Amino acid sequence: MEQTKKFNEEELRELESISKNLRKRALTMVYKAQSGHPGGALSSIDLLLILYKKIMKLSPQWKEDNEWKKRDRFILSKGHASAALYSVLCEFGYFCPTEIDNFRQLGAKLQGHPNNEYVQGVEVPSGSLGQGLSLANGIALSLKLDKNPAKVFVLLGDGELQEGQIWEAAMTSNHYKLNNLVAIIDRNRLQIDGDTEDVMGLEPLADKWRAFGWEVIETNGHDYQEIYEAYQKASLLGSQKASPVVIIANTIKGKGVSFMENNAGWHGKAPSEDEFNRAIDELKSV
Repeated sequence: MEQTKKFNEEELRELESISKNLRKRALTMVYKAQSGHPGGALSSIDLLLILYKKIMKLSPQWKEDNEWKKRDRFILSKGHASAALYSVLCEFGYFCPTEIDNFRQLGAKLQGHPNNEYVQGVEVPSGSLGQGLSLANGIALSLKLDKNPAKVFVLLGDGELQEGQIWEAAMTSNHYKLNNLVAIIDRNRLQIDGDTEDVMGLEPLADKWRAFGWEVIETNGHDYQEIYEAYQKASLLGSQKASPVVIIANTIKGKGVSFMENNAGWHGKAPSEDEFNRAIDELKSV
């Protein structure tokens, strides 16, 4: 395997700065709307940051041309974490920053769950848990049949893995040898009702994916270097083997805000004014 580029100190500081801004923007959306899902948004932001900044081949400037057809695709299967995706899309120029003020408002572009009819950069509507991997399968198979080199990335919540459709889709991915597909699991170990292992145990999670024929990579979902190396390794495996790849990213629900971290109570609750101010102060001081 070709050695993955190491981030230098300046690059790491830049990533840290962008990550803080993404978290502040996501929390601002949820606070202003007084509705949304901060916990799972904060746990997945670092994964999205590296994916959009360093890995995926796509640009908001690409339209209906050859580059656009060959763009990599991303599906947010855990659609309730839309604040994270919108924050990233805004950062990279997919829509005007003023749109975030309308998050979750009636008739607004930034609906509670992503909708491709309203927001550039959203490939498919999502949010009904368990369906994202099936959608990714269909897109990945279509790309292979068209001999299109684009890749498909899909972000899954770990609680979402309790849906039976996920495992039907996992069998399908391997059956069709979708080596252009990378599933990313936000393994924060909490869902709305508490610990995933108490609600419906998932472990041994890596072994289950291997049993379904997937190549498995495990990583720290908040370490920029590890995330980058995991994505690079996934790309390499995809080119070498006729198997889909899953990245199990160990994350912290509510990452970056002390009173939200590892607290299932912040799965789907908006902060009060005092809580919001405390969260923003913490993110400024990181």
